[in-house]
Amino acid sequence: MNYILFDGNVRNQLLPFTFTRPVADIRVGVLTIREKWEHYLGFTTTTVTEDYLSDKYPFLELDKNIFINASFLPSQNLVNIIKHLEENQAVFFDDEPLAFFTSDGQEVDFNTYDVIQYEHKDVLRIENTWDIFSKNGEAIKRDFEMLTEGRQSQPIPDGVWAKNPENIFIEEGAKIEFCTLNASNGPIYIGKEAEIMEGSLVRGPFALCENATLKMGAKIYSDTTIGPHSKVGGEVNNSVIFGFSNKGHDGFLGNAVLGEWCNLGADTNNSNLKNNYAEVRLWNYETEGFAKTGLQFCGLMMGDHSKCGINTMFNTGTVVGVSANIFGSGFPRNFVPSFSWGGSSGFTTYKTSKAFEVAKVVMSRRNIEFTETDEKILEHVFEETAKWRKD
Repeated sequence: MNYILFDGNVRNQLLPFTFTRPVADIRVGVLTIREKWEHYLGFTTTTVTEDYLSDKYPFLELDKNIFINASFLPSQNLVNIIKHLEENQAVFFDDEPLAFFTSDGQEVDFNTYDVIQYEHKDVLRIENTWDIFSKNGEAIKRDFEMLTEGRQSQPIPDGVWAKNPENIFIEEGAKIEFCTLNASNGPIYIGKEAEIMEGSLVRGPFALCENATLKMGAKIYSDTTIGPHSKVGGEVNNSVIFGFSNKGHDGFLGNAVLGEWCNLGADTNNSNLKNNYAEVRLWNYETEGFAKTGLQFCGLMMGDHSKCGINTMFNTGTVVGVSANIFGSGFPRNFVPSFSWGGSSGFTTYKTSKAFEVAKVVMSRRNIEFTETDEKILEHVFEETAKWRKD
């Protein structure tokens, strides 16, 4: 069977992260959504997404295909139903198509389908940017169970204080020095070749992915994921860092999501609670205004390749687009468009030629090439987001 992940109708609600990736490649929990589905299905997947992303994330249709809405996270119950779908059958959650069977070239008309309503309580869905951090704790728990089932952890090293050690899993090659691991409220997963330096304090649920580093004295609260090859120090609470991003120094990051190739300068802080304790509003790319989140705690959303200088202060509920460069004193505004250069005193356009130079250098440090395909994607994002930049 050929499995295809599609973005669904929530793609624009997940901007700026879906400017540069399909919904399937958002990281929540330990793994990306795609990695979860592929683990459960036992097959690789392809993607239906925006045309400008399709060279990097291709689509392959065969004689028999099952399309899966990538905003839904898999569970064993759901996967069992999807694997047994037959011609003209679909799974719906409320009024939303969750998965459906097609033959090559078939026009999909759900009025002609045998619809299975999925009503199990295990549904976990990423519909908005803030779902990435607010549902991250549950996603970590599910991934932990899936990844560790029937496997044995590497031993916890001497000198590490561990509470509920049976809820801690350490992959091969991980280095852990004289730190505190408290898994009493949820699991702690430490990936291959990851490192926790001495003096770090960690509370689960927590995921430190492959080749990621916690720097000395880091304070990490529950429901946090640090993606592959990222380096993190200071204080972090209920945040998700996708991968290849750095928060290497002191400063607070809370109820936040960082994309890939981001860098926060020393002593960068974000507010995650308004002074009047009011509901936080976030920039909405569809309505082009600020929309309610229903949350009292919500911090920073930062798209891929964005950076900020030392002592940057982000207000509660700040959205930063792709390839923005922020610096200077004071609070920048709550919405920073992609390819913006500046700070609280104002922004100019960050030219693509300069932004691409930085991306090439940053990625080459991790032995990853900034390809022509990457360049074309960012050029598209630059053009698509021009209407929000004011020079």
